[in-house]
Amino acid sequence: MILVHDPVALAHDGASPVYLAHGIGSQHDLPISPFYAFSGAFAALFVSFLALGLLWSTSRFRGDRSGLALPVRLQRAADAPVIRTTLRGLGLAAAVVFVLYLLLGPDDPDRNPAPGAVYVLLWVGLVPASLLLGPVWRLLNPLRPLHRLLARVRARASGHPLRPHPLPPRLGQWPAAAGLLAFTWLELVSPEPAARTSLLIALLVHIVVQLGCAARYGERWFADGDPFEAYSTLLARLSPVGRRVDGRLVLRNPFHGLDATPERPGLVATVCVLLGSTAYDGFSDSPSWINTIQTSPLGRTFTATLGLLGAVALVAVLYCLCAAATRLLSGPHPAPLTAFAHSLVPIALGYLVAHYFSLLVTEGPRTASMALGTDNAPDPLPPMGPGALAVLQVTAVVTGHVLGVVAAHDRSVRLFPPARAVVGQLPLLALMITYTIGGLALLLN
Repeated sequence: MILVHDPVALAHDGASPVYLAHGIGSQHDLPISPFYAFSGAFAALFVSFLALGLLWSTSRFRGDRSGLALPVRLQRAADAPVIRTTLRGLGLAAAVVFVLYLLLGPDDPDRNPAPGAVYVLLWVGLVPASLLLGPVWRLLNPLRPLHRLLARVRARASGHPLRPHPLPPRLGQWPAAAGLLAFTWLELVSPEPAARTSLLIALLVHIVVQLGCAARYGERWFADGDPFEAYSTLLARLSPVGRRVDGRLVLRNPFHGLDATPERPGLVATVCVLLGSTAYDGFSDSPSWINTIQTSPLGRTFTATLGLLGAVALVAVLYCLCAAATRLLSGPHPAPLTAFAHSLVPIALGYLVAHYFSLLVTEGPRTASMALGTDNAPDPLPPMGPGALAVLQVTAVVTGHVLGVVAAHDRSVRLFPPARAVVGQLPLLALMITYTIGGLALLLN
């Protein structure tokens, strides 16, 4: 996606500076030919599609039934109550420090680590953490222990155990999708995303909504209702460390974990929010869009909101059209939308890596340095040269699409007759090509 060469602080209407830089390496500076980038991407997609059609005739992924069991001692350590309690305590302690910085720290992103903690360490840092360790936010989420404490207080006050209401089956991950959209709106659209007031209001709303819903539906609400838990869990599907259906901790092919993604209501919306918001983040740096929102009679915030919603809607509409075409070519299927939604997860991951890698490795250490009270934190340095960064970004985007093609093909040969499985993937291939064109165009144009 579009990345800028150096972090540039822009002010909106005299407000405190808001960092809109999301990496290093301007779109105008990336030393890579668009011709070679597009040609390589198309070649990778077509070759992988043809090879899969010729050599991959039966489903090979077994979801959560696969994996090499890790040593029992390691599993016991991972599941030990003291370890889990310690991790929850660390998450709660970090949340307390974050709130203190919001309340007492300076209203300046250059001297207050709170904005960086949200937009860099949490939002971007969850990507590598979830890929390496699994759904880590489930253990670090400070709202879980807070909910347990409040539940005990309510139970003692009422004199009997509380019985939460069952979650409506149709709810699924829709709350998480809405929460992710709200968070990306705060980051990309709101006039003062790094201001203390904005972050405090957003934090208060998040706490009230999450704890209120958890009080009604129980702690299981967080798995699908908390946007960061759903985000972390979705990325963790591609982790080499996972759980089998019998609960064993295993090393596995990430494709098996991806194949085990539950086909829940709201899954498509969640992935489309990730894809669309990242695409909008890249497009919002273009001079044409900056000029549009600055001259729009509707106002900057309203116009930017329409842009964000439009980007998410475009991604969703393209996917829905693809699902409809797949059903038309391959035959009836009860849930064509959710059946292939898991194939979008590697694409979203590729965009996240391409877009946020340099932000994490430059601003992450600086944010941590400020949080530890280090004065005169060093200026962030580029993690690599522009050429290497360009190659990394293009590779991440293309690799994500190729992995998506593999995941979709395996699901297709499982669901449809052999004669229709490959033909039915043509809409998916067209969708992957469309997403690739869009991603590379935002990256290199």
